[in-house]
Amino acid sequence: MASMEVDLAGISLRNPILSASGTFGHGVEMQHMVALDELGGLVSKTVTCQPRPGNPAPRIAETKAGFLNSIGLENRGIESYIESVLPEVDSAGTVIITNIGGESVADYAAAAEALAGFDVISALEVNLSCPNVGGGRLPFSTDPKKAEEVLRAVSEVTDKPLWAKLSPNVTRIEEIACGAEAGGASAITAVNTLLGLGVDWRTGQPSLATVMGGYSGIGMGPVALRCAWQCAQAVDIPVVGCGGIADAEDVLAFLAVGCHAVQVGTASFSEPGLLGRLAGDVEQLLDEAGVKDVLDVVGCMEASR
Repeated sequence: MASMEVDLAGISLRNPILSASGTFGHGVEMQHMVALDELGGLVSKTVTCQPRPGNPAPRIAETKAGFLNSIGLENRGIESYIESVLPEVDSAGTVIITNIGGESVADYAAAAEALAGFDVISALEVNLSCPNVGGGRLPFSTDPKKAEEVLRAVSEVTDKPLWAKLSPNVTRIEEIACGAEAGGASAITAVNTLLGLGVDWRTGQPSLATVMGGYSGIGMGPVALRCAWQCAQAVDIPVVGCGGIADAEDVLAFLAVGCHAVQVGTASFSEPGLLGRLAGDVEQLLDEAGVKDVLDVVGCMEASR
């Protein structure tokens, strides 16, 4: 049987399958559907220093191939996360990565500092890229210097590994990845949602109250795969692929372009148990192909033909 263990920036994962932020709650909510200790790790929904009510409804809309969402980082704030969530996820039996967000460099640093002393958290995922706040403006994920500034500020207040989550809504994502790496990122998560829009032509009403929102689902898979490959080519730190992943073939495609792990998001809505069986499905494909170690697939794509 193929080995599925992965070392990701000093964090040992039993397999390369993780949940994606915002699509699996904090993880414990799903333990009646998925054995959490079978996952490589759980990535929390975004946590901010202060509670956020989120955006007005409607803020989720189904499309032909995925979802539009404009949640707006709704959460109860970091104090509630520390008091209510961390004690529960401590018993999950898998690696915990906490996703943090902010509207300023100081916000990110304050969130990271507040969580620095909790051993249950193995890494912080720094969400530079939510398209549903600030009117879709993404200064921290569209400017390499801004990305570097955020990561540098966060790295000064915590020793935890930092994963920079990037936006696909840029021209040269590799430049943003390099900026995050220069600031102290330990890994890159590529990517967050595409900016999208839906409308009912009969009523003239947009699908979301904010008009634009984040598009996720299988339709964005090729875009996310391209972004992940560009990041993997540009940086010396590991890349975690995210976007449009729905089965074991998708997982291995992301590994082939250079990712060391993947995050699964929207596919969990239609099949909540998917995360629990993906590692087994990947292992079966590797065994059928005679591959002894999942790491042998990482970066195997031949870029020139």
